Amino acid sequence: MSGQTGHTSGRRVDGSTRRPVVRTADARLKRDARHLWNMDVTNVTADAETFTCNAYLAPEGSPTLVDAGSVDGVVDVVREHTDDLDRVVLTHQHGDHVEQLDAVVDVFDPDVYADDDHPLRTHEITDGDVVTVGTEECEVVYTPGHADDHVSFVSAASLFSGDVVVHDDGAFDYGSFGRTDYPGQSRERLIESIRTLLERMPDGVERMYSGHGSVFHGDVRDVVETALSRAEQREPKYPDG
Repeated sequence: MSGQTGHTSGRRVDGSTRRPVVRTADARLKRDARHLWNMDVTNVTADAETFTCNAYLAPEGSPTLVDAGSVDGVVDVVREHTDDLDRVVLTHQHGDHVEQLDAVVDVFDPDVYADDDHPLRTHEITDGDVVTVGTEECEVVYTPGHADDHVSFVSAASLFSGDVVVHDDGAFDYGSFGRTDYPGQSRERLIESIRTLLERMPDGVERMYSGHGSVFHGDVRDVVETALSRAEQREPKYPDG
């Protein structure tokens, strides 16, 4: 996302047209939050034996896949839960998140939502947009640092955080953050992104679906705040490389 810095007013990204949103994204997310906490979400790459991101299927309402993963068999697992897939939304386009996108599109022909350009993208999303994930309406929050095109999806009940923050990984067991030691990555931008995420995340978010590690149910804000405090130390995430 070139030059994207601010929080734009929420707009609905739906189907083939984009319509202005009368309510702000924040108001939309807070409305009827009590009905959203039990959305069914399945990690379709949970049984992978090789490296991949977590790819999350929300099959109810408007079936949506958050990231596509990088291992064979994603299509088969999606088929176990739904015959239709309305959309794929991408947190970013690192290979472990998009390698199976072609296969998913070939079988289900979904719309593809992404911040950055991609040959299969049908909808550009930007900071402040509102997209549907299953039965929830999620605000798009631009969260660069780990990747220039990184976005997170935040509803009244759930956070799909991609790689900007994760519950656990090889570095920390509770509250970790995306690595920033490769060319083009930035710890400072990541820190600002986590701060932005905390500002924009509604109170009451209790489910965290991150790009790696475990799904977390509980005080998501505390996990994100813990990740921020660790990132702000500006020490190598993996001291031994």
